[in-house]
Amino acid sequence: MTLPTLDHTFYQSHDTLTLAQLLLGCELVHDSPTEGVTAGIIVETEGYLTGDPACHAYRRQTPRNAAMFGPPGTLYVYQIYNHYNCINVVTGPEGVGEAVLIRALEPTEGIELMAVRRNEAFKTGFERYRNNTVNPETADGQKNLANGPGKLTIALGISRQIHNASSLVTGEIYIRGPVLHDFDMVTTTRIGLTQGADLPYRYYIKGNRFVSKR
Repeated sequence: MTLPTLDHTFYQSHDTLTLAQLLLGCELVHDSPTEGVTAGIIVETEGYLTGDPACHAYRRQTPRNAAMFGPPGTLYVYQIYNHYNCINVVTGPEGVGEAVLIRALEPTEGIELMAVRRNEAFKTGFERYRNNTVNPETADGQKNLANGPGKLTIALGISRQIHNASSLVTGEIYIRGPVLHDFDMVTTTRIGLTQGADLPYRYYIKGNRFVSKR
């Protein structure tokens, strides 16, 4: 049975931190018209609020963060280290810059295609010096496909140029579910920040081996 796509009402009915928790166990899907479907269960998220010094919208709206100020259910994709893309679900009311960063996925569909994309990134991108590949036929290989915000966007073929500011309700990237229901959730601080590092806005599924960092 195909699970329903989360609609506008879902994104409009909850605040950012609640959505960061409710997205756990749901499935992020990219139905590429040229390459096919890739998908994974969301197992780790981080919330970013408008008054949060770590939030991209903390100071003002800019061309880079403009998608964050769109309606809830908009996709905000930004680039870090001049190489990696990160994917965020816009969650605040239109005009209020808030979002949930999706940090890790448990791959569910299109795993071979995800591995091809990741291995191509190893060959040509920032990670080439590591000299390793992803083998989806092993447990460790599948675990490393999308257990980080930069990894998962490569695995799902998400592009800042193409997908930033697109709709998660009507676009080729969407969220459906939830797929998982019975799990314990861990609430903790976020990762890799210099400001707002003590705020407990990171959530992940307890015991899930696809989480980026426990």
